[in-house]
Amino acid sequence: MDIAGKAFLVTGGGSGLGEAAARGLVAAGGRVLVADVQDDRGAAVAADLGEAARFAHVDVTDEAGVRAGVDAANEAFGALHGAVSCAGVAIARRVAGRDGPHPLDHFERVVRVNLIGTFNVIRLVTAAIAANDPDDQGERGVIVNTASIAAFDGQVGQAAYAASKGGVVGMTLPIARELGRSGIRVVTIAPGVFETPMMAMLPAEARDHILEQAVFPARLGRPEEFAALVRHVVENRMLNGETIRLDGGIRMPPR
Repeated sequence: MDIAGKAFLVTGGGSGLGEAAARGLVAAGGRVLVADVQDDRGAAVAADLGEAARFAHVDVTDEAGVRAGVDAANEAFGALHGAVSCAGVAIARRVAGRDGPHPLDHFERVVRVNLIGTFNVIRLVTAAIAANDPDDQGERGVIVNTASIAAFDGQVGQAAYAASKGGVVGMTLPIARELGRSGIRVVTIAPGVFETPMMAMLPAEARDHILEQAVFPARLGRPEEFAALVRHVVENRMLNGETIRLDGGIRMPPR
């Protein structure tokens, strides 16, 4: 799909991978609804992007909030052609730790934001995208999800995070199969260790230990590299129903 002139909803667009994706889409001629719960950050990114962007406070776990974000995109840009889901949370907690069993509410929150939130966005943007006229090849839009290599190489303490991201991977193909009849592609990106606010919370020693497992390059991924893949996914019609690892060949150690 040609990005120029198309409109996208980007969740988690106020920072990290979401911000990079929003900036990349605008740089390619697209228009973006920057959706985030961080009002200051999200509004600042949208303002910096100028007339091609708008900001909306969107909690991906809230049906009314996501509906309002979709409506805001339609009102601002006249249509919605895609979504990039980057909103997410992470915790590190053992199933049976020194402080007792893994708190169930912590597990539920991670799954609710990362998995249910991603599905909530997919189901609500689909109706808007399906209303578009198809292009000359029958395409109406593209949905890009964000998983993690933790879906495949989850470490000790990542039960909740790995489960939530594994769920995103698992629903990618069946949803792509369903939406294909409407000319909508669905692809998931599974990033490795990237320079994001979430990763910044890790001690330097822990990051270095993880990077020892990388093949090449042996460094943190850069958000603009994630954004470049988002752009390619949108533009390459043959990418559909797939989860793409973006990780420098890294395989996470057990801990």
